[in-house]
Amino acid sequence: MGGCLIPAKLFIIRVTDESDYGAVIVSASYRTDIPAFYAPWFLNRLRACEVFVKNPYGGRDYRVSLAPDDVDGVVFWTRNMAPLMAELDLVREVAPFIVQFTMTNYPRALETSVIAADRAIADMRALAGRFGARSVVWRYDPVVVTDLTPPEWHLENFAGLAARMEGVTDEVVLSFVHLYSKTKRNMDQAARSGGFGWRDPEVAEKRSLLAKLAGIAKRHGMAATLCSQPDLLADGMTGAACIDANRLADLGGQSFKSRQKGNRAGCLCAESRDIGRYDSCPHGCAYCYATRNRATAKKSYAGHNEDIICL
Repeated sequence: MGGCLIPAKLFIIRVTDESDYGAVIVSASYRTDIPAFYAPWFLNRLRACEVFVKNPYGGRDYRVSLAPDDVDGVVFWTRNMAPLMAELDLVREVAPFIVQFTMTNYPRALETSVIAADRAIADMRALAGRFGARSVVWRYDPVVVTDLTPPEWHLENFAGLAARMEGVTDEVVLSFVHLYSKTKRNMDQAARSGGFGWRDPEVAEKRSLLAKLAGIAKRHGMAATLCSQPDLLADGMTGAACIDANRLADLGGQSFKSRQKGNRAGCLCAESRDIGRYDSCPHGCAYCYATRNRATAKKSYAGHNEDIICL
């Protein structure tokens, strides 16, 4: 892809000691939807061969090299890959990649502005056609039980989507919504605005529903995995490793060293460096763990400069 380019503008942050950074898996990003909203910025950083990340937990800011020799793989997390689709060959020159593609087909009261399921399925099919079925993982995640989406609705909705996803991917990731305080607040607000109720089912009910979803997935050639909720593992499921070093190695045709280092209890992901920022995704999903409120995210997105060196 040529030599590294110097960005036109720099956003100055602290530069930390880089001596402990070797080749890494880059996560882009479970904190925000980079492909949907920040594709030009990501491509600028890829051409510059580096990105700086402001630590969301108050620790040191850090640099992540995006030079080909320093990246073992890239994991995209998205609900809309279209803005980045034309440039994925450029990404592939750097490293193999996986697309963790969320597609749930929920009512607008829960998902304000995500793309329609038809578009999402078409994009996943296109990804599989270009880069192989191992390059894309479907996320039916999180499962949210409301008056609009009761368990019976999920079974029908998931079955319809799974039938259309047959042959596109070999894995679907499931989980129930993680009820952080901000998630509860946003769900309550959405329920008031949309005139519906919601609840957090008991463990037995969750396991029962997950087992049924896993059975549907199996009938359509997909393994059902469960993200970061080992207490809910049901028959026919295994734990999910969303940052999947083995899948990346398969796609790249070359193994590499990695270690398991999840970002929360029960997470089976390989160690990675996430380059995103919380409170910057304006999709407006009521159950999102990464956004305090949509107004903050929309303001962040509106003020974004694609030339800055960190998101």
